Amino acid sequence: MSPAKKNTKSIRYLLYAGAFIVAAYCVWHFFGPGAKKPMPQGEIAPVRVAAAKVQNVPHFLNGLGTVAPSSDVLVQSRVDGQLLKLHFTDGQRVKAGDLLAEIDPRPFKASLEQAQGNLLKDKAQLDNARRDLARYEKLAKGDFIAAQQYENQRALVRQYQGSVAADEAAVDAARLQVEYSRITAPASGRLGLRAVDEGNQIKANDSNGLVRITETSPCDVIFTLPEAQLPLVTTALREREKDPAMPPLEVQAWDRSDARLLGVGRLVSIDNRIDSATGTVRLKASFPNADDALFPNQFVNARLLVRVIPDAVTVPQAAVQLGSKGSYCYVIQSVEKDGEKTDRAEFRQVVPGIVYGELQIIDKGIAAGELVVVDGVDRLRDGIPVRIAATMETPDAMADEPPDQAADMQTE
Repeated sequence: MSPAKKNTKSIRYLLYAGAFIVAAYCVWHFFGPGAKKPMPQGEIAPVRVAAAKVQNVPHFLNGLGTVAPSSDVLVQSRVDGQLLKLHFTDGQRVKAGDLLAEIDPRPFKASLEQAQGNLLKDKAQLDNARRDLARYEKLAKGDFIAAQQYENQRALVRQYQGSVAADEAAVDAARLQVEYSRITAPASGRLGLRAVDEGNQIKANDSNGLVRITETSPCDVIFTLPEAQLPLVTTALREREKDPAMPPLEVQAWDRSDARLLGVGRLVSIDNRIDSATGTVRLKASFPNADDALFPNQFVNARLLVRVIPDAVTVPQAAVQLGSKGSYCYVIQSVEKDGEKTDRAEFRQVVPGIVYGELQIIDKGIAAGELVVVDGVDRLRDGIPVRIAATMETPDAMADEPPDQAADMQTE
């Protein structure tokens, strides 16, 4: 047999073997133990259900925010000199006016004494000039001296008055320098880490400063929202302008994982423009932060409560499915036939609203009290009989503990 015929025969055997393997796999996949068997005819599908509940649902808008102190002050020296003593420790809380540091005051006291000496000298000259002016005034009335001499004396008195005023200002400036040698806290808050040690020569208005004071009780949270959600916020603010008795808009600050509530505050203001690069607007909320749970520059998840939706029809979020025709649920209907009641699954198109935690608001398609399928949806089709294996409780939207997640997306 020629080599060409041998190769042709080998290729034929390989093709037969490949076809056999493919056929064996198909038999195993569709008819073997790994096949997904359809529900036998007449078998009733078990499902878990929950009743649609009418309740008030809070509507939160979510945004990423950053904690900012309500005041942030860099303590700087206003005079040059040697730092003699620090009167604070790192991280200490201080009040406005507390003594923080002392600079060597001797050069400033010397300048003050010099200015006071010049003031005394010029005051003495002014007093003497005034007495001379009083004598010249009497002589001028009797024409015993020339009028020009009298006018010169008056000018000399005004000159000394100016010198005294300048000396008084110099004394005040020197006294101020002495006061500046004692550095006090310009604001209340918590101190950071000091930037200079005792004994160093420091400069006035050094960019590094001595220490930074940040006020974290209260503090602010700056967060952003998409511009599409801005009308909800402005509407809520206008309602509060018309009715001052309404409470301010609540803002919750959660940690990065949305697992722990760090604080509850109130909305303070909205920025006056939308960032065209990101399509977002900045908002500021104020938090008491009495427990210091919020820290400056900390990233948080901000939740703004813009409204509470009254009498909303709610179901567990797992009951709402998404198909080619949109969102739908399976609703349990009891059908009576030949004196027997049978529970059947009814396919129902719905119009979902916002999601709040594990709750889904249904704007249209489901009435209060109807039973919706929560578990076992994958084996259902319209009209088949079902067996209710368990009934779940629809969560309460106004529970004391907020849900772990709150969504603000409106499903179309």
